[in-house]
Amino acid sequence: MRARLPAILVSAFLVICLILVGQKALVAIGTGQPIAIVIGIALVVLLLAGVWALWRELRFGSASSRLGRLLEERGLVPEDEVPVRPSGRPERAAVDELFPAYRAAVEAEPESWTAWFRLGIVYDGAGDRIRARQAIREAIRLERAAR
Repeated sequence: MRARLPAILVSAFLVICLILVGQKALVAIGTGQPIAIVIGIALVVLLLAGVWALWRELRFGSASSRLGRLLEERGLVPEDEVPVRPSGRPERAAVDELFPAYRAAVEAEPESWTAWFRLGIVYDGAGDRIRARQAIREAIRLERAAR
């Protein structure tokens, strides 16, 4: 629930912003002036992009939470501890020692959503959010295909 509250608050704020953008778009289009209509159409495009991005992120969060619960039920959540710096960031050398085992698991079973999800968790723990999200997206895709 801890992770959900900030996501709910940010999503609610984004929805309010999108509603306001939609209102401004309608006002601009309703003026009948060519430049205002163009601005209104641009705002509609921005609104649609925002809705798409919000939907995609909510689906990602929901699916990754579901897979996380499944992994936890199976007792497969990585529990490797790495030393951290005073800033709270993990020490790079310790993280580098951890990755080969998880990468090897993915290479051994490239169609295993659990291997990909575990790799994503390790990437996230190392602070590599881009690779973590890529690995978790792959896990979601594989799990959906298996269903």
